[in-house]
Amino acid sequence: MIWYPYEQMKGMKAPYEIIDAEGVYLYTKDKKLIDSVSSWWCMIHGYKNREINDAIKSQLDKFAHVMLGGLTHEAARKLSDKLKDWLPGDLDYCFYSDSGSVGVEVALKMALQYYVNSGNLKKTKVLALTHAYHGDTFKAMEVGDDEDYHFILEAYGEKKDCIHIDTDIPALEEAFERYHEALNCFIVEPLLQGAGGMRMYGMEFLKRARELCDQYDVLLIFDEVATGFGRTGYRFVSDVVLPDILVLGKALTGGYIGHAVTVANHKVYNGFYSDNPTHAFMHGPTFMGNALACSAALKSIELFEKGNYMKRIQRYEVIMRREMEGFYDPRIADIRIMGGCICIEVTEEKVLRGYQDYAYQNGVFARPFLKYLYAMIPYIIREEELVKILDVMKAWFTKD
Repeated sequence: MIWYPYEQMKGMKAPYEIIDAEGVYLYTKDKKLIDSVSSWWCMIHGYKNREINDAIKSQLDKFAHVMLGGLTHEAARKLSDKLKDWLPGDLDYCFYSDSGSVGVEVALKMALQYYVNSGNLKKTKVLALTHAYHGDTFKAMEVGDDEDYHFILEAYGEKKDCIHIDTDIPALEEAFERYHEALNCFIVEPLLQGAGGMRMYGMEFLKRARELCDQYDVLLIFDEVATGFGRTGYRFVSDVVLPDILVLGKALTGGYIGHAVTVANHKVYNGFYSDNPTHAFMHGPTFMGNALACSAALKSIELFEKGNYMKRIQRYEVIMRREMEGFYDPRIADIRIMGGCICIEVTEEKVLRGYQDYAYQNGVFARPFLKYLYAMIPYIIREEELVKILDVMKAWFTKD
């Protein structure tokens, strides 16, 4: 029996069974559904993209996977070279893993060991944001701040190695002044906090964070697992504010196979490059650099580039703002739009009860959570399909 995610299995409603998928559509035995959430935000090219499928098939004819321990292969080398050229600044060193959560674990471990290697054993704490979500593995949960997901950590008592702050500059400055000697890193989902409620904040906060990290010798980590590849309206937020360590996942492979990468700059990498064997980074996920995933990622990046996706995303944002202009309901607390994301926050969770089935009956797959009704659209969606998603959202509030 399947144990489903984020569900109380006793009494859960039956999930929709998908028998086919193509473009932006999911197919059940009786419905054709626009996927408004891109399968947890990763399917930026939609389903059954022939070029990505062919890239995976071509690699499969050679081999599906070999370990990167003592071995290497062309697909991993090509992807590393592409990311080195494609990513901003000196983010040049790629450490692969099999999911975004593990990629975050790698980044946090890397930041801690960077200072341990230098002989500084005092920098053991992490600064993070309130309402943060960085994944469901243990250190990722610790730097997260969402009791709806991570309440299990209450069993350990008060967090001792992580400090959380709001996204305002005075709180940021106070935290650095107070804790900088103990901080090894500041980790953020830049501009858009996803599972914590699709919360959006400004670039000035990140620019100030970069200044403070430089001033106080703290590493800046951007978790762009969800925000990367155009989701915020920027290709990467890292293009504007440069972190020391960048984590990518989800859309890295276009959603076609699980993979993530933690990319370090020269300063971080050189903290491990040593004649001392104990300075090596002792981490190695079995499926890191998986050949099928690397091949899919290379093709996904190519499609992103030649498809002029950033222009498309700008157009999607214009459409969303146009369609939502003037829309009001007393049960709505806020409407937030950024790049390829829209979120309607309601006043009470009960307002959204039944919405998923309502959307299903109207040809849209949606997965609202808590007080948040949102869409994270595929980048191949047509205007009329996007408008339909928005119309279904609005109709939920006007149907009675």
